[in-house]
Order: sequence, then C-alpha cells, then structure tokens
Amino acid sequence: MISRKYLYLIALAREKHFGRAAAACHVSPSTLSAAIRDLETELGVAVVERGQQFAGLTPEGRSVVEYAQRMAASAEGLKQELATLRDGLTGRLRLGVIPTALTVVAALTASFARRHAHVTAEVLSLATDEILARLRRFELDAGIVYVESAQVPGFDIVPIWRERHVLLTGAAGRFAGREAVRWAEAATVPLCLLTPDMQNRKTIDAVFARVGAGVAPMLETNSIVSILAHVGSGHWSSIVPRSVLEQVGTPPGVVAIELVEPAVDWATGLVTLAREPQPPMVASLIAEARALAETFEKPT
Repeated sequence: MISRKYLYLIALAREKHFGRAAAACHVSPSTLSAAIRDLETELGVAVVERGQQFAGLTPEGRSVVEYAQRMAASAEGLKQELATLRDGLTGRLRLGVIPTALTVVAALTASFARRHAHVTAEVLSLATDEILARLRRFELDAGIVYVESAQVPGFDIVPIWRERHVLLTGAAGRFAGREAVRWAEAATVPLCLLTPDMQNRKTIDAVFARVGAGVAPMLETNSIVSILAHVGSGHWSSIVPRSVLEQVGTPPGVVAIELVEPAVDWATGLVTLAREPQPPMVASLIAEARALAETFEKPT
C-alpha cells in the first residue's frame, strides 16, 4: 500500500541513524541505504545529507518524510476500516499522556477496552510538546494534555475533566490543621515540583507569577510517583492534581490542602490531529472521550 522505500525513510527520520533504522525495519543497513538512494533517483532530489554517518535530512527530504508519514497513516487507517468491517476494531492504540494525568486516564482506557476488547494499548508518559510532535509525525494516535496547551492549528481537542490542584504537605508541618492555603503561602515552603518542561509546571509557575510569588523548587522531577515519594519523606511539599490522590491515595503522614487566592482549575482533554475522516481507532477513542466527559459533568 506504500512503498517500503518510504517506510525506510520514515524510520531513518525517526531513528536518526542508519543502523538503528535498518534494525527497526528488519533489514540490513546496506539494504536500507540502497533503498534511500533508489528513492532519491526516483524523485530526482537528495533527501539525506551525505556524510560518513547520518547527518540529517535535506529540506526536500523533510518534505518527503512528511508526505510519507501522511501516506503511511492513511494506509493504516484503511487497514483499520477493512479490519473493522470484518472483525470489529483491532490493532494497537498509542496514547501519550502528561504525567499528572497518568492515573485518571485509566478511566478512559478502561472504558475503551471494555468496548473494544481486541485492541491493545500503549500509554506513554510524555511532556506536552513531545505529545504534539509525535502526533504530527503520526507516531501517536492521541494524547491527554491540558486543553489550553493544545489550542494550536492542526489539532482537535475534546475536554474531558476539570480539576483543582492541592498542596501536598506533612500533616504535622507548618500548615497543620488548615483547610486552605493561599498560593503565596505555598511558595514559602520547600517545594518538590515537576521539571520546567512539563506543562503542569508551567501552569503552576504562571499562578505563582499572578500572585507575585517567586518560587524556586528545592527538588524537580519528571515523575509524579517520585513527587509522592519525596513528599512522603517529610521534607518537601508539592502541588499536584487532586485526581492523582483519588487514584493512588495520599502518602502516610501527608495531607492535601485546598489552594486558594486564587482558586484555579485546569481542563484536561483528548488531543488528536485534525483529520477528516479520522481513522476508526481515533474516531472510537474520541467517541469514548465525549461519553466520559458527560459522566464527569453530571452532578454527584
């Protein structure tokens, strides 16, 4: 459905190394190199910068890769359509999720799995920028991100849930017995936060900036599990979505306190490439996300 030469080029653009690309395609490096040269002859342009090792793609090569990625995605969509008509939805769902949503996303993947029992799923913890980049390269089917971070051309987003963040701190610490803590106060305790490349961290920093509170975390990590472990040690506090605690529980000796002044919540949703029609896998996931959003909106 799509020439192997184009698939080899996609692999080379992804791996940025002839040997790794060849291994990913289950061919020898010489076979892959010969196929790339054949493709260049066929198109009449150089697609790879020449050198002893892979030195990057030419501008023409980048255009060819983008075209090849679209062709490969369309071919995969057709395969899904045909398989769905024959056996129902099958295949592998590839989902990129921001770290703060890794627990609550189970509500979406579980409902999807119950409806489509023959689909396997791969859930990767990724920063928002990486999720959007992999979607553009057709390396993911969908992502879970903060809604405001996906307001860019070329993407569709379905808001699913809204949540507030809480201060996670020692039960016997400075804020013992408090029901609420102001953001400005939270900036004065030793904080363990996600790394600056994470969208969650960017939103937290933005709120601190709004209240004129400079914050310099004492520890940074790209893992929610690591945050919970460090706060549980008793030395650090953190700011996390309440949904994380609802799914995995609050560490012993730790309390979650409402953050106020301001009271802020964030919308999280499913982001996909804007395509028409959507592949069956993505269309089914979007339908599931919309149904789940309706359950979150219903009063409890």
